[in-house]
Amino acid sequence: MTACPLTSVAPDSGLVVPPGGGRTLRTAAQQVTFKVTGVQSRTASSFEVLVPPGFDVGAHVHARSEELFYVLDGELDVLAFEPRVRTPDGWRGWRSPKGERVVRATPGTVILVPPGCPHAFANPTDVPARMFFQSSPPPDHERYFEELLEILSAAPADGPADHEAIAALRRRYDIEQLTPLRHDRPAEGR
Repeated sequence: MTACPLTSVAPDSGLVVPPGGGRTLRTAAQQVTFKVTGVQSRTASSFEVLVPPGFDVGAHVHARSEELFYVLDGELDVLAFEPRVRTPDGWRGWRSPKGERVVRATPGTVILVPPGCPHAFANPTDVPARMFFQSSPPPDHERYFEELLEILSAAPADGPADHEAIAALRRRYDIEQLTPLRHDRPAEGR
């Protein structure tokens, strides 16, 4: 019996992705650069995500996936706890039974989200934020991003994204949506 490599990276070589490297998917609502995929790693997919002003991923939870976020630039409001009460209209006022609240994450902040933990991020500022994001196991988040960005790209410039299509997509990829994904684009000239 011969062993099959689980990745396309040779066992005696690593992977170096230079600044600006990787495949990038762009929409008005989000920009995601694939840095390490399930083809290269059997443990996690890694991405660089540009979060525009007004984008709110919505609170959600994964039954199987673990995620790690590292804020590189800008600021994000982040949630990573089970609230006392899950309100379907918004997560920013949620509090945990231990008193935890939504945090303003600045560069250098790390957020670790185990399976089953509700989490969210939003950019409440008027400048883009940038973060490193890792999801384990691969490749579900890679496929999810590809399909989500297709849906968001199809949204009219003056209207909302197809929330029913996003809900179906999230169900396929182990994402229970608790509050809506939103992208309130800032007004021109602000």
